[in-house]
Amino acid sequence: MPEYDLSAAIWHKSSYSGGDGGECLEMATWPRSDHSGASGSITVPVRDSKVPEGPHLTFRGPAWKAFLTSL
Repeated sequence: MPEYDLSAAIWHKSSYSGGDGGECLEMATWPRSDHSGASGSITVPVRDSKVPEGPHLTFRGPAWKAFLTSL
């Protein structure tokens, strides 16, 4: 997969993070260009919320949906 510039990404903690559940993962969204169109492929960046400066994984939208559905 290509490397993505996530400097403008907005990271969102999992609903299972924090509180009594401990830290979990975060997924990101970032501003989309007005010129990208609605048909652009969706990529979901994911990282460990305990190490936000650490590495991240990226998934194509259908693969991420399949993963979540399997849970």
